[in-house]
Amino acid sequence: MGITSAIVLYAVIWFMTFLVIIPIRLETQGDKGEVVPGTHAGAPEKHFLKQKAWITTGVAAVLWAAICAIILSDVISVQDFDWMGMMPERQ
Repeated sequence: MGITSAIVLYAVIWFMTFLVIIPIRLETQGDKGEVVPGTHAGAPEKHFLKQKAWITTGVAAVLWAAICAIILSDVISVQDFDWMGMMPERQ
């Protein structure tokens, strides 16, 4: 795996993790009972994005390290997903 592949892998893992973490502890205006006129009741009142970004960074780093270790140790390789037998055998 090259450096560019590692960076792209981390970015994908980071954004996927962020999208999972965003709704955790989300307090909406409807939950608070203070809906600002012109906004939806589901609009966030407190979103804690900075804390969630830091949590996401830590979780993504752990997941990235585990996935990189699996890829670099060849526990799982591209040939494992060649169900049609179209790739040449590894040497």
